[in-house]
Amino acid sequence: MSAEQLITQHIDTWTSALQTRSTAGRGNNGKIDLYGIKKLRELILELAVRGKLVPEDPNDEPASELLKRIAAEKAELVKQGKIKKQKPLAKINEDEKPFELPVGWEWVKLGNLGTIGSSSRVHQRDWKQEGIPFYRAREIVTLARNGEVSNELFISHDLFKNLSESGLSPSVNDIMLTGVGTIGVPYIVKENDIFYFKDASVLIFKNYLNVDCNYLNKVFHSKYWNDEIHKQSMGTTVHTLTISRANEVLIPLAPEKHQIKLVSKIEELMSLCDQLEQQSLTSLEAHSQLVEALLATLTNSQNAEELAENWARISQHFDTLFTTEASIDALKQTILQLAVMGKLVPQDPNDEPASELLKRIEQEKAQLVKKGKIKKQKPLPPVSDEEKPFELPEGWEWCRFEDIVDIQSGITKGRNLVGRELISVPYLRVANVQRGHLDLSEIKKIDIPADEKDKYQVKVDDLLITEGGDWDTVGRTAVWNDSSFYMANQNHVFKARPIMNELNVKWVEIFMNSSVSRKYFASASKQTTNLASINKTQLRGCFIALPPISESSRILDKYISLLNLFDGLKSQLQSAQQTQLHLANVLTDAALS
Repeated sequence: MSAEQLITQHIDTWTSALQTRSTAGRGNNGKIDLYGIKKLRELILELAVRGKLVPEDPNDEPASELLKRIAAEKAELVKQGKIKKQKPLAKINEDEKPFELPVGWEWVKLGNLGTIGSSSRVHQRDWKQEGIPFYRAREIVTLARNGEVSNELFISHDLFKNLSESGLSPSVNDIMLTGVGTIGVPYIVKENDIFYFKDASVLIFKNYLNVDCNYLNKVFHSKYWNDEIHKQSMGTTVHTLTISRANEVLIPLAPEKHQIKLVSKIEELMSLCDQLEQQSLTSLEAHSQLVEALLATLTNSQNAEELAENWARISQHFDTLFTTEASIDALKQTILQLAVMGKLVPQDPNDEPASELLKRIEQEKAQLVKKGKIKKQKPLPPVSDEEKPFELPEGWEWCRFEDIVDIQSGITKGRNLVGRELISVPYLRVANVQRGHLDLSEIKKIDIPADEKDKYQVKVDDLLITEGGDWDTVGRTAVWNDSSFYMANQNHVFKARPIMNELNVKWVEIFMNSSVSRKYFASASKQTTNLASINKTQLRGCFIALPPISESSRILDKYISLLNLFDGLKSQLQSAQQTQLHLANVLTDAALS
């Protein structure tokens, strides 16, 4: 099967094999990897280095003749004193060859195609703010990916001149290779490039023998190259590519004329991949905008009739709209928004209004203060009209978080506990409190005074709220519902205990995790570049939309049933995605076999 057929006959496989990233990112499409197209690019390069991309021409001069000319040219340069004589590299044994090459190709060690070296040591004291650019591995990676780099380090012109006398300064068609971190990333030196580079961090392939640098560059971008250099790369956490290892890597060398054909064909096919990628991204973006616009009609519905009409319109196209994990997540967020706005279930005029529950909570709170069970707090002002993000249905009420709970701090580490009887207790950290659930996979312990055990205990129906972290962490809320063992909370996790059992804490949990509270925490929190945090005062003032007790139960029943439905849909989608990924892998393996 030709390379064109691989693309055109399996277009659906390449474009539909998507992979959702595990890391959070801004924007829906930013969470999706075009795995199939990425795999196709990898396949094209792998077919190229194995001699399976372009048919061989038996009239082409074999690579063995090219190697003879390279050896002769190298000997002449040594004789003229232009390069140093190298210790001969060991011959390649048959069992060393990674795979069989077509007739006319040859395996050759990279060190026999040029000179591999590094730079002279440049000390930090010699770094300047202007002059000749000085590149580390990170700058080479940026150059390779973007064609340009905004670097921050330089050396003086005089030092560059002295260092260049070593003969290892970059010249046109030399290839730079990263030696640490993300190793083996190539950059072909352009005609007008003037720079120096950090020793060991970057290697240089001096292309004295005028090997086709574009062909080598394609080899250096292949999976074969990446696998080979990592087989024996030194280091555990940080890999390194040494000069001696780079010299020994085996390169599949095509006949000289065939190299030109290969480079041309690779670039042609990569251009087709670019088109596929752009079409896929455009389609994903259009899909995301369509889903966002249609879901907005639900939250913007003015009454139950309009909401029903808008939902009917969406449900007619459900199978075509909710085809990605991002779209299903957006649907879940919309359902949550409808829940907290009181639009998810019809109101019942016979329900006791939330104002009556708030009166009882206020009375109970006064009694608890009188008995000394909770501390009296300075009253907070009612939620003003300017603060209210939307109008509530009849029977609902806006209130402050502290109006309905008693907020308590947790254990502070590092206190002086000398002379006190201590006990070791498990406690909840920020990492344990997720949105709507608790992650108890890793629980740490801490020593606290024995007489403070009750003070820090987390009890059933306590709301746990994270103090800070990144933008997605601050204000995360979950309910504790296990009485079978003791648990405390750290001071970076607030504990909010309901004043009355009548309060539906599950309702408060979902409201605190909704976009309404998240926007509040974002605006109220203390912010740095990447982190945010809230204090007790800001948490006290967070506003809550409180429905009638009976309605809150109906909302939660509906909300949970819909979440289960959407989670099932998401599971089916993930299964289908795995099938598509498997097909892309099978197709790739079949093409290489």
